[in-house]
Amino acid sequence: MNDEPPSSSAPPARSWLDRLGQMLSGEPRNREELLEELRNAKNNGLLSAETLTMIEGAIGVTDKQVSDVMVPRAQMVSVPVDGTLADILAIVIESGHSRFPVTGEDRDEIIGTLLAKDLLKCLAQPERPCEIRGLIRPVRLIPESKRLNVLLREFRSSRHHLAVVVDEYGGVAGLVTIEDVLEEIVGDIDDEHDDESNPDAQVRLLADGRHSISALTPIAEFNSAFGAEFSDEEYDTVGGLVTAAFGHLPEIGEDIALGRFRFHVAKADARRVHQFTVTTETA
Repeated sequence: MNDEPPSSSAPPARSWLDRLGQMLSGEPRNREELLEELRNAKNNGLLSAETLTMIEGAIGVTDKQVSDVMVPRAQMVSVPVDGTLADILAIVIESGHSRFPVTGEDRDEIIGTLLAKDLLKCLAQPERPCEIRGLIRPVRLIPESKRLNVLLREFRSSRHHLAVVVDEYGGVAGLVTIEDVLEEIVGDIDDEHDDESNPDAQVRLLADGRHSISALTPIAEFNSAFGAEFSDEEYDTVGGLVTAAFGHLPEIGEDIALGRFRFHVAKADARRVHQFTVTTETA
């Protein structure tokens, strides 16, 4: 008879990485087989859907170029080096961005980058004049063909978060940020300025009496809030209604009057409008 007590120690639980390694022990021969094995791992509960999405995104950036994710020149928000402090401050506040290309006499002359935090520090020192030229930081110029994985590595090593994209003739084609690259891996990153992610903030009263309206605001909700009578038979959201009225994808700064309302495009990207400021016009 064996008098030794039974062992109470169980084998250590294997991490999902250990189990995944066992599943991949067959050594996939190409990327397609690897992705198929990863999807099987998700179906078998070894990976969450979010983890699989990030892995697929990380693999996918090696196939993408800057031109695939950049903000086109027409959608860029920049500040003129010779602009007044009040005008530049208005651009910074309205856009909600943290970094801005600084242009010279024309939009193809990018002379540097302005950080909103540098401007804020300058404004906090009233005893010293705030000169925009003294706040300009160097700008990175990159070609449209640069691979995203290479750009991400350069962003990390240089600690730059924005680069201006130039075409084959040296003209400005657009800009790209580290957030644009990361979103290819982890999906859309909403920040405090992405009010459309918060349904409670779809209609907000601004300090100057105008209203900030998310483009995703249902037309019925807009009508209820403002006593308007826009039809929602063809379009469901304010963004769809206003974009159709423009007849093209509008850029930041464009505005249009619909009935007694003037819609000003406050935030947009290469794919859609995100935010309007709305003024009620009197007869």
